[in-house]
Amino acid sequence: MRALVVVGLLAVTALVVVIVAVVRDSQGTAGTAASCPDGWPLVDLRLREQKDVKINVLNATDETGRATSVADDFRNRKFQVKKVGDEKKGFDGVAALRYGPKGAGSAHLLRAYFLNEADPQFDPKRKDDVVDVVLGTSFQQLATTTEVNQSLGELGAPEPPTETCPMPVEK
Repeated sequence: MRALVVVGLLAVTALVVVIVAVVRDSQGTAGTAASCPDGWPLVDLRLREQKDVKINVLNATDETGRATSVADDFRNRKFQVKKVGDEKKGFDGVAALRYGPKGAGSAHLLRAYFLNEADPQFDPKRKDDVVDVVLGTSFQQLATTTEVNQSLGELGAPEPPTETCPMPVEK
């Protein structure tokens, strides 16, 4: 009987400790705009539909017409292509994605179209929501719809770049 009372007291004490810990949790705003250090930009991590993603397509290779061809592929997939042109500086990788705080979620989606082989280049001072897609010499073709879906699954949820915080989600 006495052991039963001791076990009961231990269970009640443990329950009280858990409740107090949950109520006093100081990490409730961790990773949110409310806990963002001063000067860190808020980034929009929402994954948009292709029709809501704005891009510029730039050719950083010697192959004439590459940006136009890829821009047409993106248009066929319902992306909003704003500008098409040549990049002054060459790029040896598959692609580079240049974006600012408002384009972080869009850049995450675009990474899947390059099977996570694109180099994300975040600029915290950039003010627009357009992503520059810079095609490099290793670029072959955009991923198929099935490959994009698989790549998005492998990429997981968008993560904020270093020294940024996620923008509050509108409800």
